[in-house]
Amino acid sequence: MNKEIFISFATQKGGIGKTTLTVLMASYFHYVKGYNVAVIDCDAPQNSIVDLRAREIKVITESSYFKALACDHFRRVKKKAYPVIASNAENALDDADKMLREESIKPDLVFFDLPGTLKSEGVVKTLSQMDYIFTPISADRLVVESSLQFAALFYENLITTGIAKTKGLHLFWTMVDGREKSELYDLYRQIIDELNIPVLETRLPDSKRFRRDLSEERKAIFRSTIFPMDNALMKGSNIKELADEICTIMKI
Repeated sequence: MNKEIFISFATQKGGIGKTTLTVLMASYFHYVKGYNVAVIDCDAPQNSIVDLRAREIKVITESSYFKALACDHFRRVKKKAYPVIASNAENALDDADKMLREESIKPDLVFFDLPGTLKSEGVVKTLSQMDYIFTPISADRLVVESSLQFAALFYENLITTGIAKTKGLHLFWTMVDGREKSELYDLYRQIIDELNIPVLETRLPDSKRFRRDLSEERKAIFRSTIFPMDNALMKGSNIKELADEICTIMKI
């Protein structure tokens, strides 16, 4: 790859899992698919991904089991954990530029975890420099309305005008309950199609595994900045399918 790609899972609706998706995709691309990744955590002041990395390091330091697991993992993948940079929406691009200058191994993909509102200082400026934006939506009227408003405003005011460098903005379904009627998604799809906003084919299920962090109490890991997802937990998660579809869109 000749130049790094900037990616964000962005929406203006909280509780839809954009931070979790950032971690899952960053780790899958870095540890499984072999790309070099960096994460700019600009969702200040909580900086959840920075906090997650710190908690993981603490667990590994205090656990002989996870310490041995980490040694074996990094010996096998032959690379370090990807950098997680603490920032905010206003300074994210400057911090990313600094990271790109200083990292000895240049990242292929840089994921930005932004605040869940366009009103936060610097969010629009930073989003306008993303190469690709992926917006998660769930089958909830308020979520769909908020997500479509965000996507439509960004597309009409920034992409079509040439202000944003964004090559693609795509919606995708998450928190999908298998018991929900397919007609519900078909109805929403008709509304989305009228706005001419593309929707990914991959749908992520509603599952507690997406919140399963590194913990001394349980050995199987799913959401982690240091380890890849446990193979057994990967089954049925559609993370591989989502990553493959994103690769196709980005042509990598």
